[in-house]
Amino acid sequence: MSISVKKRRKPAITIGIEANRRLSDLAMAIEDRMPEIADALLQELDRARLVPDAKLSDKTIRIGSDVEFTTNGEQSRRITLVLPAQADIAQGRISVATPIGLALIGLSEGQSMTAHARDGRENVLTVVKVLPPQPAAAG
Repeated sequence: MSISVKKRRKPAITIGIEANRRLSDLAMAIEDRMPEIADALLQELDRARLVPDAKLSDKTIRIGSDVEFTTNGEQSRRITLVLPAQADIAQGRISVATPIGLALIGLSEGQSMTAHARDGRENVLTVVKVLPPQPAAAG
């Protein structure tokens, strides 16, 4: 008798060409300090569909997007996805170089992605709403 374990497939993600370049540079810059995050970021970039930044849908999460999402189908949370230098958890500014940021980048409204918490737990993040980035937040 075999037991099948259902593994959640990663959803398709879309990233702008310029954002891909900036995030690749970020991954290289943090490689020595945060090798796991750098590797995970590069893996996400490798599987992303790249489009010209101007053609990226307003409903797709990018740096600077305000995002409302649920964790494991429970209470929603709203954050702004930012580069590490702009991160401030108290103000809801979450870095793309965190497990939550990595899980959200490139997703669109309605998509879900598993994020691995620092304590090893798996959480399913589901995007409820995406607001386009504000110029100051996009850095």
